[in-house]
Amino acid sequence: MSVIFDRVALIGLGLIAGSMAHAMREGGLAREITGFARSAATRDTAREIGLCDRVCDSVTDAVTDADLIVLAVPVGAMGDVAARIAPHLKPGAIITDVGSVKQDVIDTVGPHLPAHVHFIPGHPLAGTEHSGPKAGFASLFRNRWWLLTPLPDTDPDALDRLNRLLVAMGAKTDRMEAGHHDLVLAVTSHAPHLIAYTMVGVADHLRRVTDEEVIQYSAAGFRDFTRIAASDPTMWRDVFLHNREATLDILGRFTEELFMLQRAIRMGDGQQLHDYFTRTRAIRRGIIDAGQDTDAPDFGRTPGARGS
Repeated sequence: MSVIFDRVALIGLGLIAGSMAHAMREGGLAREITGFARSAATRDTAREIGLCDRVCDSVTDAVTDADLIVLAVPVGAMGDVAARIAPHLKPGAIITDVGSVKQDVIDTVGPHLPAHVHFIPGHPLAGTEHSGPKAGFASLFRNRWWLLTPLPDTDPDALDRLNRLLVAMGAKTDRMEAGHHDLVLAVTSHAPHLIAYTMVGVADHLRRVTDEEVIQYSAAGFRDFTRIAASDPTMWRDVFLHNREATLDILGRFTEELFMLQRAIRMGDGQQLHDYFTRTRAIRRGIIDAGQDTDAPDFGRTPGARGS
């Protein structure tokens, strides 16, 4: 592969940014990778493992002369970061992000950016329950979707250049309107995470079941809930606060479905339960057929290659 960007600045050095650094290095996609994290400890760790060519102690140093800047910080912090880096962005630079919410990012980041840069919001549908600069690995994005939500006036050449980088890192890309993205992700990611947090919380508060029993006798379903519920609490706090409307909409619909299932169980309506589970089972088969998981035991996941 050939170099796509001369200098890439990664702002935030967690799982996603770290995986991007590994993937770009593996493919020779950037001549230089700079990085910045708010925490000095995180910066020190990134230096120790050689995550970037240069780990900077200020965000302005990291973005200076960068051709691509990736905002990989919690959604709630992106507006402040954009305001700080705006005066230091070179003309023609591409700014993207990896947030799980798109309309709020557009509303909070866009107004700070100068007219001479290209802002192309994005969201990789890949991750694990692990975080920090040591959590990244080069294959995280392979065969995973990376959604882009370009603005109406987005420069086609800038969009194509960013798309080429994402594909070179192994991702499959698609474009989507920001509001629709937020609704889709409320269904496929945000509400499921909230349900997982809730189920683990129920187990924690159900005093008739001891902690030892929960840990020792966890069936596969509960184990998967705990994996999801181990995700970065700051990131998911911001996701729910900044995608509030869509998440509440889906949770309302979930509550209606749950009431229907409660009634079927209470009334002993086995046929309704069987029909419902048959329909939902088909969705799982569709995910496998689409190559987004396998039918291997333990949900198709192997250490170091798990997706959220």
